[in-house]
Amino acid sequence: MHRKQLYARAYLLAVFTIVYNIIEGIFSVGFGLADETFSLFGFGLDSFVEVMSGVGVWHMIRRIMASGDESPDTFERSSLKITGVSFYILSAGLCFTGIYGFFVSHKPETTFWGIVISLVSISAMWVLASMKIGTGKALGSEAILADAECTRTCLILSVVLLGASLGYELTGIGRIDSLGAVIIAVLAFREGKEAFEKARGRS
Repeated sequence: MHRKQLYARAYLLAVFTIVYNIIEGIFSVGFGLADETFSLFGFGLDSFVEVMSGVGVWHMIRRIMASGDESPDTFERSSLKITGVSFYILSAGLCFTGIYGFFVSHKPETTFWGIVISLVSISAMWVLASMKIGTGKALGSEAILADAECTRTCLILSVVLLGASLGYELTGIGRIDSLGAVIIAVLAFREGKEAFEKARGRS
């Protein structure tokens, strides 16, 4: 495939990532609030932070298509820093909420929608990550491959949500949902750290 076509594919993948995360975030936060599911609510908030990160990637690919320069520009560095701070705030909030829910034995109304959304997300992120990796390797682009790693992290988050949601539905133990929220908080913290490292040009 011609490089121009590969970059066009990378551009479309970036746009899809943004649109998908917006839709996923709306449904996850909505059902998370309605069903009092900490893990699903946190997963939804993470999706919205991923949108900010996705905008930076979208801008990066547009610039690479135009100039071929993969070095982060001012907009991308600022976007990464904002994303990093957002992930840290999300991590702190989820950690507090999850620990609180764990000790008070909070029980969601249901985690059915967590199962549904996580299964859809696992499928979407698996295909998306594979396509990004293939495109990044074909172009020899470290920046696109780094974006693929972010998508793989989203896949891991989806697996965590599935485990927490399915675990609660099978056992009725509320602490499983709270534990899921804490694990998502830890992964969000890691994403924030990676965002700051990218802003400093270390990855």
